[in-house]
Amino acid sequence: MLTTLSIRDLQPQLAANRRYWTGLAGAGGADNPDADLPIYRTGVGDSLMNGVLRVRGVPLDDALAVAREQLQGTKWAWWVSADSDEGTAEGLMARGATQAALMPIMALDIERAALGAPADLKSAPADLKIRTITGAGEMADYVGVFAAPLGITSDLDLIVERELGFGLGNLDVVRRAAFVDGRMVSTCTLSLGAEVAALYAIATAPDFRRRGIATALTLDALRIARTAGRRIATLQASKAGEPVYRRIGFQTVAQYLLFSFADQPADPGAED
Repeated sequence: MLTTLSIRDLQPQLAANRRYWTGLAGAGGADNPDADLPIYRTGVGDSLMNGVLRVRGVPLDDALAVAREQLQGTKWAWWVSADSDEGTAEGLMARGATQAALMPIMALDIERAALGAPADLKSAPADLKIRTITGAGEMADYVGVFAAPLGITSDLDLIVERELGFGLGNLDVVRRAAFVDGRMVSTCTLSLGAEVAALYAIATAPDFRRRGIATALTLDALRIARTAGRRIATLQASKAGEPVYRRIGFQTVAQYLLFSFADQPADPGAED
């Protein structure tokens, strides 16, 4: 059943993001997504894959001590948005953190959106096929498509393991992939585990970009979300992806600030 949520209702969108990341980390590597200090740890050597998702009602020094203990040995990020206590960003910087990224939070009213093919899909390959990934054998290809565009260059086998741990039969996680001439060239993960739909891992192989494939895949995921009864869709946009989502109808409603600390392991493969 469709809800009365609007794209300006931010808390359900932030809750959906917490649920996705703690789900990906698995029961052994994450706190309750609705906890006051939810921490997730996938073990993958990329700061996006481990971190703190909010702090609420916990003294920042205490929260930082817990985070350092649970995330020791990993690269990790501290997410800050409207679900964290006021002053969290300033408090983290006063304790030595630096801003590592700013990610726009974008939202779309699926019920009101026109989910037909926009003009830029005219360039999409004629033999483009989109389907759900349901077999473990395809997961390595799926991860291989989205990892590099998202800046993840190490521990791909571990990401595959985490994705499989999320569950291929889990109806709350739908992985859609686009194929051209039998080759997987684009990915989109749709998370339906919360009140709003959330989209992740939207990426396209470099030699198939600017052909409307990611747009087609995103529209496909939104149609599934609408059929599943979700009124609002949310995502965090990259600089390259933001114009694509705006053409579909997404609007920027807030932002995430991601912070990191200097006392983290070096990037895998970094020179001494």
